[in-house]
Amino acid sequence: MELYNVITIIIVLAAIFGYINHRFIKLPGTIGIMLISLIASLAVVGIGIIFPTFFEKTTNAIGFIDFQTLLLKVMLSFLLFAAAIHIDSKKLKSERISIITFSTIGVVISTFVIGTLLYYTISLFGLSVNYLYCLLFGALISPTDPIAVVGILRKAKIPESLETKISGESLFNDGVGVVLFIAFYQIAQIGIDNISVWEILWLFVKEGAGGILFGWLLGYLGYLALRSIDNYVVEVMITLAIVMGGYTLAEEMGISGPIAMVVAGLITGNKSMEEGMSDVTRDYLGKFWEMMDELMNAILFLLIGFEMLVIPFNLTLLFLGCLTIIIVLFGRWVSVSLPIMVLEYKNSFPKNTIPILTWGGLRGGISVALALSLPKYMYGEMFVSITYIVVLFSIVFQGLTIGKFAVRLARKEEQKSTSEIL
Repeated sequence: MELYNVITIIIVLAAIFGYINHRFIKLPGTIGIMLISLIASLAVVGIGIIFPTFFEKTTNAIGFIDFQTLLLKVMLSFLLFAAAIHIDSKKLKSERISIITFSTIGVVISTFVIGTLLYYTISLFGLSVNYLYCLLFGALISPTDPIAVVGILRKAKIPESLETKISGESLFNDGVGVVLFIAFYQIAQIGIDNISVWEILWLFVKEGAGGILFGWLLGYLGYLALRSIDNYVVEVMITLAIVMGGYTLAEEMGISGPIAMVVAGLITGNKSMEEGMSDVTRDYLGKFWEMMDELMNAILFLLIGFEMLVIPFNLTLLFLGCLTIIIVLFGRWVSVSLPIMVLEYKNSFPKNTIPILTWGGLRGGISVALALSLPKYMYGEMFVSITYIVVLFSIVFQGLTIGKFAVRLARKEEQKSTSEIL
């Protein structure tokens, strides 16, 4: 199947599923699209029992899509830039300590907690998996993608500071998680005895600091270019050049493209839009990137739903995946609780911060993409299946219940406050 035909089918299905969801089901956009694609996948399996040829052709078409490359090399840059461009940097700055802590130390804690617990859990099934491979899984599953539920939480009227923490963390921990994954992957390939601590530290500095500096350079050059003209068509093209050209160049230089896109997006969405654009351009640019955000998320969640057709499953993997859900939630709770305990002496946190951050920390497509990059000798097939189960649970169950969960916690807090007064 030709690439153009595949892209056409994806866009058409995303539009159809998006319409069905908006018109009839009325779930949050991306979650609704993914659920419909899951139902469609199950329908394909059912039809395939009667018509095996249909199932084979459908799975071949899905298998033709390189999900890992599509997300990590193409879509991720658009998703992160589009998300960052709509974030208020002043609010982000006010919560910078918490955001930096959650997206760095929190990711590291989560990686080791999840990886260690999974290592011992796998052994219960009579399997022997290298501890380093379990840490690889911990690194790929630790980044959260709660952007999909920010709108839900906003309706639940959570404190603004908590909303900023969630959205800010999700922007930066993707880049940190990818860097951590790359580090463990290189150690696993080369061997821990053949790589020094300084080489690992240099990798983090090169990827992380390099990504920040390069992102700032992209954002500032973009600001100078946008400020010098007043033509919304050209200015939109400039932002596209920042995303596409900047991400490709970052990858070629061996620095973190995701971190660079976040920084460039923040500068573009704040400094450039505030100081370097007319009202007309600001309106067009904002709407364009809002549309790109919705489109990319729709395609991403559509593909996550259809990936079920090509990911291997058996009873052992299903059971292990269910246990891993508990492990991941516990790892998330630890990675949130410990930093808050340290930061609480200097920063105030809204009530119920820990449970909301724990349940609202959704896993998304980046985890599936990273898992797909693991070779067979690193137990790639097993980790892909487990990752998919965790991501499905996260998006469907956590994503659909986080709003009600936050409202319920708020009501309990109100009732508690009322009873104390009385």
